[in-house]
Amino acid sequence: MWHYKTGEAVDRDQLKRITDTIFHRGPDSDGYYFGPGPGLGFRRLSIIDLEGGSQPICNEDGTVWIVFNGEIYNYPELRREVLSRGHTMKTRTDTETIIHLWEDFGPDCVKKLRGMFAFALWDQKKQQLLLARDRLGIKPLFYGMGERGIVFGSELKCIRESGECDLQIEPTALADVLTFFYIPGPKTIYRDVFMLEPAHYLLVSRKGVQKGKYWDLTESELKLNNTKDYEDRLYEILRQSVSCHLLADVPVGAFLSGGVDSSVVVGLMSKEVSEPVMTCSIGFEEKEFNELSRARAMAKLFKTDHHEMVVTPEPARILRKLNDYYDQPFPDHSSIPTYYVSQLARQRVKVVLSGDGGDENFGGYSRYVRSVTLKNIRERIPKMLLRPFANRKGDRLKGDLPTRLERVLHQLAAGARDGYLHGITVGDAKLRERLLAPEIRKQISGYDPYEHFRKIYDASPRKDALSSIFYLDIKTYLVDDILTKVDRASMANSLEVRVPILDHEVVEFAYALPLDMKLRGEQRKYLLRQAMSRLVPAEHMAAPKKGFRIPIGSWMRGDMRDWFEAAFFKDAELDAFLNRTGVRQVWERFQGGDSHLSDVLSVVASIATSRPVWATTARSAAVVGD
Repeated sequence: MWHYKTGEAVDRDQLKRITDTIFHRGPDSDGYYFGPGPGLGFRRLSIIDLEGGSQPICNEDGTVWIVFNGEIYNYPELRREVLSRGHTMKTRTDTETIIHLWEDFGPDCVKKLRGMFAFALWDQKKQQLLLARDRLGIKPLFYGMGERGIVFGSELKCIRESGECDLQIEPTALADVLTFFYIPGPKTIYRDVFMLEPAHYLLVSRKGVQKGKYWDLTESELKLNNTKDYEDRLYEILRQSVSCHLLADVPVGAFLSGGVDSSVVVGLMSKEVSEPVMTCSIGFEEKEFNELSRARAMAKLFKTDHHEMVVTPEPARILRKLNDYYDQPFPDHSSIPTYYVSQLARQRVKVVLSGDGGDENFGGYSRYVRSVTLKNIRERIPKMLLRPFANRKGDRLKGDLPTRLERVLHQLAAGARDGYLHGITVGDAKLRERLLAPEIRKQISGYDPYEHFRKIYDASPRKDALSSIFYLDIKTYLVDDILTKVDRASMANSLEVRVPILDHEVVEFAYALPLDMKLRGEQRKYLLRQAMSRLVPAEHMAAPKKGFRIPIGSWMRGDMRDWFEAAFFKDAELDAFLNRTGVRQVWERFQGGDSHLSDVLSVVASIATSRPVWATTARSAAVVGD
């Protein structure tokens, strides 16, 4: 934190107390810098330069200090570069290279970093504080503005624990989570607390805060001679990415779900290391959700040191514990198996590689195929015939649901952009009206949750509909749902997860691909499957995608029914946020057989069970109006 508005010194006990809230992210040691200027606190998970890499780290004369979370995979080259310009280094860490890059290039230093990171750097001579986040948002960085200045940290709880910010609830965040299943950044559950966007930095001085953007995708399309050239290029890019993601002074394992992406990562790892790769998998008793057999097949193929765990409804009660790590409503219930596979891996290693990002980069979701199909149909039907279906919506709580055909016609009439947005929506305006408390509804009157997503879609460098969808998902769903889920669940277990398919050079290559290299007819991830068939058997590549889902619906009707009912209906303070009558209607319809409501109930459950975490310190004025 930095009290740049008042010039007050940072309280040592306060900073240590805040830093202790993220002990789980770095249980190996702690370290502090106490002004002049800001106070910096750090919890370390020792991975590189185990003996000499304690933080904060400073430059030669002690005028520049840094605390850094993540890994810089090109740091050996950067180290040579800064040494060649006359700098000296006292550690072997990637962290120290950033200090000298700042001295030479200022805020542009972030452009040289290949990796995942969030860091705070203080320059005493310039009286400037730099906060920066990696290009894809793999590592989180939150900040809040208070009367005395700025406070920041890796998790939202840092800002809450500081007591520096006026924690008014942001009511539109509740509308967002009921619409899209997550709160899209930079917004958080609090009005004056934000998540720094991926590929952005903040430059803080006594004059105030300046935000900058240092990277984005471009409109260029990659054109090679033939399919084999594309295959060879992708294989080599992924091989190089996996190789540099293995950089560590401790053993590195992997998550192995049995799907295409994790199989590819484990396969490439097995070619880069001499010892068997430690792999971990999670399964379920319910057969339709269990992919352990596929994971075992890959473990056998690549001769890994394989470990498994079966998740049942009893340990799923970890939901309440997970709320302490996510800090705000987070309905993605696949956080449960992610937590357990992280726990399983942490018993053996400190670092794992995962296959996250393959779907967004290479066209792995069925909704991408559906979007192409709808586009082709839309081009053949006169707009005047679709117009009557533009606003045709049912009331889910009354059971007045549109038929599958009506839903398709509505998406056709809405156009490529809004049709896609409606297709990924969990709940619509009518549902929000039924489920949110009256005062919350009053405060969000006129608010359109889609507007933020429309702006990102329209900003896509490539203007075709499919590329715009890929761009939108990378900027929203990937960072605010998938990567958030993995970061909190893994770091809750003091485990670092690296994502080689989200190396920015891989992402740039994937975005520049011709569209038929991603989707070819009904086949998704066309190029990835073709390129990696030399490593992973074709029949395994061709198996249908299951995804990292859990049987939450059957749990809600079975072993966990009483648990969910208690969460929904026994907390009187929830009335400030949820309309209990509407929740009861949804719950009873779901128990009566409307299985499609399980996602809606997951959102309600996330609000209900996490309320004690995010609402207890918020001002009541946020609920009843300013």
